[in-house]
Amino acid sequence: MTSLPTPRGRLSENRALNDLTWLRVGGPADYLFQPADVQDLRDFLRDLPPEIPVFPMGVGSNLIVRDGGLRAVVIRLGRGFNTISTDGGIVTAGAAALDAHVARKAADAGIDLTFLRTIPGSVGGAVRMNAGCYGSYTADVLRKATIVTRAGDLVELAPEDLNFRYRQTDLPEGAVLISATFEGPSGDPAELHARMEAQLKKRDETQPTRDRSAGSTFRNPAGFSSTGRADDVHDLKAWKVIDDAGMRGARQGGAQMSEKHSNFLINTGDATAEDLESLGEQVRKKVYETSGITLEWEIMRVGDPMKD
Repeated sequence: MTSLPTPRGRLSENRALNDLTWLRVGGPADYLFQPADVQDLRDFLRDLPPEIPVFPMGVGSNLIVRDGGLRAVVIRLGRGFNTISTDGGIVTAGAAALDAHVARKAADAGIDLTFLRTIPGSVGGAVRMNAGCYGSYTADVLRKATIVTRAGDLVELAPEDLNFRYRQTDLPEGAVLISATFEGPSGDPAELHARMEAQLKKRDETQPTRDRSAGSTFRNPAGFSSTGRADDVHDLKAWKVIDDAGMRGARQGGAQMSEKHSNFLINTGDATAEDLESLGEQVRKKVYETSGITLEWEIMRVGDPMKD
């Protein structure tokens, strides 16, 4: 059996992940590693046998872990990786800092990162997925990101190194993002906080924020043309094509497409990961049958299905 390095942080074997995801589903990881600090993380990755996969995990806000779990070392950053500092128009945040906390701290300093306020999750996930809303994206404000590579090296990446795209970036395989530096427009702190309060109110009115969900389930099918003609290309919303397919409120076991916002997949209380993913695939199939549109998952799905 392959032996693992002995870190100063916490290394747990066969650790269930369901309590670490917003959807509260998922089987165990072979190991869960919570590093004590950056050097602990560097040493661990350097000494970890190269054949053992690594899966960095944030707060699990945009993730389905399948019921069979993950054959990997899951790395989850905690205290020591969540600091937030400001200097002029610059904000530097650890990867474990929550997006909402970064937005508030920035607003206190008169820096406009308000779009982060309603994005669930942490800075690491925001950079990794180029998170955004209200027409603003992480790519618009990122100035640099710091990672620890699979070999244990500390490396700074510029925005062009990440190749930002819609909900995607190119991080090196097995790398763990540990911090990011942002530069936002200046603004009046009171006005920035008022804007965020308005955003929160709008979100709560239109989204099932009190239910167990992972945010938007599918990407909006932008640029779809039903005829193939360039002048017929138009932007659609995923919730609209789901509604048109009659799948608002659809259920599978303990999983449901929200009645409040049909692009939100929710755990009503006893869903399995299989329930959730199966319902999502039913929605994709129905949407394709009724509109010819293939919805793409926005929620990341990882791990193995439960064995029979």
